[in-house]
Amino acid sequence: MIGAGFGGLAAALRLRSLGYEVSILEAGSQPGGRARLFRQDGFAFDAGPTVITAPYLFDELFALFGKERQDYVEFLPVDPLYRVTFEDGSHFDYVKDDEPLYEEIRRFAPEDIDGYRRLVQHAQQIFAVGYEGLADQPFERLSDMLRIVPDLARLSAHRSVYSLVSRYLRDPRLRQIFSFEPLLVGGNPLKVPGIYLLIHWLERKWGVHFAKGGTHALVQSLVRLAAQHDVECRLDAPVERILVERRRASGVILESGETLRADVVVCNCDPTLVYSKMIDARHLGPLRARRVLAKKQSMSLFVGYFGTNRPFPSVRHHTVVMGPRYEQLLRDIFERKVLATDFSLYLHAPCRTDPSMAPPGHDAFYVLSPVPNLEASIDWEARAGSYFDAILETLEARELPGLRSAVTTRFSVDPRYFQSDLRSHQGAAFGIEPLLSQSAYFRHANRSPDVSGLYFVGAGTHPGAGLPGVLCSAKVLERVLPGASRRGRSAPRVDTSSLTRGAA
Repeated sequence: MIGAGFGGLAAALRLRSLGYEVSILEAGSQPGGRARLFRQDGFAFDAGPTVITAPYLFDELFALFGKERQDYVEFLPVDPLYRVTFEDGSHFDYVKDDEPLYEEIRRFAPEDIDGYRRLVQHAQQIFAVGYEGLADQPFERLSDMLRIVPDLARLSAHRSVYSLVSRYLRDPRLRQIFSFEPLLVGGNPLKVPGIYLLIHWLERKWGVHFAKGGTHALVQSLVRLAAQHDVECRLDAPVERILVERRRASGVILESGETLRADVVVCNCDPTLVYSKMIDARHLGPLRARRVLAKKQSMSLFVGYFGTNRPFPSVRHHTVVMGPRYEQLLRDIFERKVLATDFSLYLHAPCRTDPSMAPPGHDAFYVLSPVPNLEASIDWEARAGSYFDAILETLEARELPGLRSAVTTRFSVDPRYFQSDLRSHQGAAFGIEPLLSQSAYFRHANRSPDVSGLYFVGAGTHPGAGLPGVLCSAKVLERVLPGASRRGRSAPRVDTSSLTRGAA
């Protein structure tokens, strides 16, 4: 297993439960991939992700070994799921249950209540097809894609999420509130296909949760479970090349020069990197390298981390700070690829749910701004500091009065980090962009079509980015490994009925 992100850890556990001997090779100094932990000046910051949905997918991993996830890590519900704020001072609390959510909509646009009800029904139908029916299924043949085309057409899932939301809602602020979610998986709401509307119902169905002790506590719980079942996780072990003999993966060569043999190689890393840098081109199909590099990469992120010498109790755990522009800003990020002087932000304040995330009397935050990937000609060395200053100034004016005088520690990451530390092509934060032409069969396949014994999990393969996506990619792996279903056990069934209350 190459990579100890959530996709790699989930795949390692699933393979181990089937009887495979599994070793994980992680290039970094700690497990988790994008979910690593930063420490500075007494503060501990989750690098991300911080939004846990579909918690049953984690429960399944522990159930594979007869364990309860609650004995390893606790999930705390987050309420509201998000607070969305606007420049005019208005705010919307996006909550899970129907009636409180309808009240929020009435405050903004009572004439949109019936439209929202129809929007939710549409999202539920897309969820039934796109998530329940397809998220853990492989797409290896064009026929796999063609069989779902009638359902996609019936549900208008080829139209953009923003277009579908606008069909039901007239208020421009509500259109933003109920269409921004694809940004959580690297998609442009103006272009991402409507099948991604399923994210809305996924959040409503199971809610949003936070791991007590932070996302990295969840990573450590999976590492602990793996270690208890003889899965080795080697850190600081970057893979330089995948060995291929007679068009079959037979092991890896580390950057240290060490060679490790294996019957199966699973990559929880960027497929673009694997195909372009880690496999000799003579082992690939004649058009593979060209097709890989031609795929459109997702946006990147600027993430600022900061700690304060006092708490800010009025801010919610998840706050989406909408800027003065929406459609135009999205075009700046995804199409024009310029660094705008205004921005929309996601502010993470974990101490609202778990006060232990900062020293006593202090507060810890991170703020995320979507930005173009490294295909853009932005000099981050020169601009990162002033960009962070501008973000803090906006947060002080909008959400956190007196912030800048309270900040005691700060640092940031930008697209360079995603390229260098996380080895993501063009510094993309979410792998390839989730366009219709890059989804399902058109995404990087979970089983390599060129090299036998080579498989992929994680954000870059089907079904895509986000925690549910990368965890489901590990379930797809079970379906494409020859003989996996006969090797050890059938997939566990986890009761999710207790997680669906209030989501009618």
